[in-house]
Amino acid sequence: MQKSNVFPCGSRESGQSLIETALVLPLLLLLAFNAINFGYFFVAALNITSAPRSGVQYAILGYSTPGQLAQPPAGPSNNQASVSYLTFEDMRRVLPNSAGALVQVCSSTIGLTNPGTINQKSACTTFGSGPAPPGPATDPEAPMFVLSKVDVVYQVQPLITPFSLLGIQLALLPNMNIHRQVSMREM
Repeated sequence: MQKSNVFPCGSRESGQSLIETALVLPLLLLLAFNAINFGYFFVAALNITSAPRSGVQYAILGYSTPGQLAQPPAGPSNNQASVSYLTFEDMRRVLPNSAGALVQVCSSTIGLTNPGTINQKSACTTFGSGPAPPGPATDPEAPMFVLSKVDVVYQVQPLITPFSLLGIQLALLPNMNIHRQVSMREM
């Protein structure tokens, strides 16, 4: 009877598949983690786009808003029915780090600079941290109309922060600032 030098079936292949798995795993994790982060950035951008749109619509309604006789002052600490509070709450419900958001509301109910002239502009209040965006421009048909504006600036941080596995950086998406501004005319 002859002795065979052949290894039992599958023992060499199992070691090979472990090495292949170890080599491909960082690439698969890189793709999966960045797909999750990209999806989160997309959801954050959609939310930050809709928040100022809702805020400026509320700012233009002013005293016509049901249950309100006058537009409340800006800022979440001042009144829970203010435009900046409602805009901030729109973002806070979905975005975890919304404490760093900046909300600027410019409306005629807050006040007017140069009232009754062609240089008439609405006054602005700002809530949050960071440099304030510029105020609204004058309306081309001032003093008949005035521009109301809501600005939102938010820094999106990835859900999965960068880390290394076997010397390979696995999350490549950096922090990103998103700035959305919506303007509407009011009479």
